[in-house]
Amino acid sequence: MRLVVTGGLGFIGSNFIRERLHEHDDEIVNVDRVTYASNPLNRDLSTLEGYTFIKADIADYDRMKSISKGADCIVNFAAESHVDNSIASSDLFIHSNIVGVHSILKVIHELGIRLHHVSTDEVFGSMDQNANEKFHDGSPYNPRNPYSATKASSDFLIRAFSNTYRINATISNCSNNYGPYQHPEKLIPKTILNALNGHKIPIYGNGGQIRDWIHVHDHCSAISLIIDRGRPGETYLVGGNSEVTNLEVVNKILKIMNKPQNLISHVTDRPGHDMRYAIETSQSLKALGWKKTIGFDAGLRETIRHYLENHETYGNARQWESGWI
Repeated sequence: MRLVVTGGLGFIGSNFIRERLHEHDDEIVNVDRVTYASNPLNRDLSTLEGYTFIKADIADYDRMKSISKGADCIVNFAAESHVDNSIASSDLFIHSNIVGVHSILKVIHELGIRLHHVSTDEVFGSMDQNANEKFHDGSPYNPRNPYSATKASSDFLIRAFSNTYRINATISNCSNNYGPYQHPEKLIPKTILNALNGHKIPIYGNGGQIRDWIHVHDHCSAISLIIDRGRPGETYLVGGNSEVTNLEVVNKILKIMNKPQNLISHVTDRPGHDMRYAIETSQSLKALGWKKTIGFDAGLRETIRHYLENHETYGNARQWESGWI
């Protein structure tokens, strides 16, 4: 296949490119705007056979149309994703997550090619901490912060285009990802790097917020399967079946790294903080043959090794600017 992967210098997109090219004889064009979230360690993608990089903004319709001619599928990872940043300023989230997706949809409709859109479980809102159920295929959308609202908007745009124009599109909503190449602003890499350097580790409120964690490798294998065998118009939920509180995650990392618990610093909670995410993997995805392969504790140890081996790059903020490309 010839795939246009958007946001492929980021966390999940870069992992997908590595794994897809390792397992398939594809051509991948990576389209990335090269923002602060573009990982400098992803320079190595350029050494992969079948890989091409183009610096562009997905909201640029003319450029995206030109790039996508002859492609079989656009796989959209491009998104502003940090909730705190969306609370501080929502402008970039509107631009990338709504305007950018609308641009891609126009390209898909015009060229008659396929789309897979990578979304999030945060579109479903917050779940009761003591409830037995999880988000499922029939769960209503209830986004509660600017980030999740823009992701919900993009999901609805895709469904509207699918219904109105009969485009060939699929969506996946996934639980919290972790693993190598994640930006240090996120909980797990921030905890690892702060612990390594003896810095305080901030935890919102009492740290009782529950997240369902999935290793990025398992998520990427689900996406690849959906691209190859997914049904047009289908939405697939990808769950990790690993619910852990934020405080438990931090304590696990400190124990593995043999660091003291007094590094933990409880800070004022985020406005409108969702207390629990938990997502049930769609039966339709299981029917395609997908299953999780990496347990949380084993995946966490592997993730810690990645950051310890590359801590100098992650610790140098200047290398996270766009100039490295």
